[in-house]
Amino acid sequence: MRVLVTGAAGFIGFCLAERLLARGDIVIGIDNLNDYYQVSLKRDRVAALAAQGGNRFTFHHLDFSDMAALDAALEGTEIDRIVHLGAQAGVRYSIENPHAYVQSNLAGHVNLLELARHRAVEHMVYASSSSVYGGNAKLPFAVEDRVDHPVSLYAATKRADELMSETYAHLFRLPLTGLRFFTVYGPWGRPDMMLWNFTRRILAGEPIPVFNHGDMYRDFTYIDDIIAGVVACLDHAPGDDGTEKAGGSVKPHALYNIGNNRSEHLMKVVGLLEEACGKKAEIEFLPMQPGDVHKTYADITAIQRDLGYAPTTAIEVGVPSFVRWFRDYHRV
Repeated sequence: MRVLVTGAAGFIGFCLAERLLARGDIVIGIDNLNDYYQVSLKRDRVAALAAQGGNRFTFHHLDFSDMAALDAALEGTEIDRIVHLGAQAGVRYSIENPHAYVQSNLAGHVNLLELARHRAVEHMVYASSSSVYGGNAKLPFAVEDRVDHPVSLYAATKRADELMSETYAHLFRLPLTGLRFFTVYGPWGRPDMMLWNFTRRILAGEPIPVFNHGDMYRDFTYIDDIIAGVVACLDHAPGDDGTEKAGGSVKPHALYNIGNNRSEHLMKVVGLLEEACGKKAEIEFLPMQPGDVHKTYADITAIQRDLGYAPTTAIEVGVPSFVRWFRDYHRV
């Protein structure tokens, strides 16, 4: 199987490419290696993929929001499936730099839809986000819920991607699956996310910023569980048979939550970090940040029913695993 993976130098993209290479697939990776967080980490991920994949891994350093560059790089390359994970990430950063999100998450997504359409790929899986649920009060969040009130531009772009994908599934019968990820963490994670940030600060003896005075809940999902869900989706394209898919479409377009199906209190995770780091955290309690939501909690009924997805990693296992990796990677 020849799979194009965008965001291949990113956290989820890298881990997915590893899994695909391990099962014998050919992976074509794309990433612009932007400096939203440290580029050295992204380069280390690409180097690891090159070492693992040999001639079954190809990497293109380019911005997929540039259609001409995308077409030129992939000219003559056969592609069976696409996993579009590349995006400008981060809820809070979307308030500071909105144009980066419009370029990458909107224009870039259309480019990948066009590529998939003209290459007649078997299936394109793309990253959405749990942030599309906005300030929904009903818990857990289900793919059948209305998602009309995003509380950040990042969330709005991800919902727009879902709507544009529905249009392509309708007009061109392109098989598409959108995945709403819930707070992904684990080895090779992102430095801008809570677990990395808190681990670094605790080990360095720096205070950790805890928003909403600690009254926050997240559905923390370990990376191995996320990848298991992505691969299951990739291998099962929604049919163009007129039946209603997860998320409500009758076109070949499905939407799934991928989460751990548990909403954990933030302070419980802080406690697990303290235990794994062997140090007490100095906590700086802060008010709620603009664009944040109070609770996330994934209803995974749809993906369990359709694909047999079942997360297996509790935070009591996943958090120490991440801290061990962090210490090893940074030699601390």
